[in-house]
Amino acid sequence: MIRLNPLKAIRRVLGRDDLPAGFTGELEPDERVLAVAPMPDGASCVVTTWGIWTPGEDGAHRVGWHRVSKAVWGAGVIALVEADEEPAGGAVVLTDRPVRRIRLTEPGRVPEVVQERVTASIRSRHHRELPGGGAWFVQRKVPGRDGVVLQVRPDPGTDPAAVRQVASDAAAALGLGAP
Repeated sequence: MIRLNPLKAIRRVLGRDDLPAGFTGELEPDERVLAVAPMPDGASCVVTTWGIWTPGEDGAHRVGWHRVSKAVWGAGVIALVEADEEPAGGAVVLTDRPVRRIRLTEPGRVPEVVQERVTASIRSRHHRELPGGGAWFVQRKVPGRDGVVLQVRPDPGTDPAAVRQVASDAAAALGLGAP
């Protein structure tokens, strides 16, 4: 009788993937692998309950779902936009990094799972007019943390000081502490 490792058996039943050989990231204890796709250079894109892992110069890099501004799938490539966060009271103001293109040779479920996870991280969103433009106010779930974070993404040309002040005031009104 052949006995399977109980963890591997559960992962197989639940349709979970194992980490690919050569993966250099370190998963959180409750972070689970949801999908894996090979890349042309032999590395892999790993999608987990906490975010999307891609190879980088210093090893694997995870972008948490709450920091994915945009992810678009087409022509074998995920165009991923990661946001940097700047604290503003109990909120964060987002600034998008340049688009990163992740080519997948066999995408499998990766594009579908990425879309599901980014969408599921959003609890609410609305746009508000501010001096010089406006901003999107988005409440998002942060993997591994209870509650939500209030993110504010200003439109181009919006007064940065006004954005920080309104973000901080909105977070206080929602009872959100520092992120």
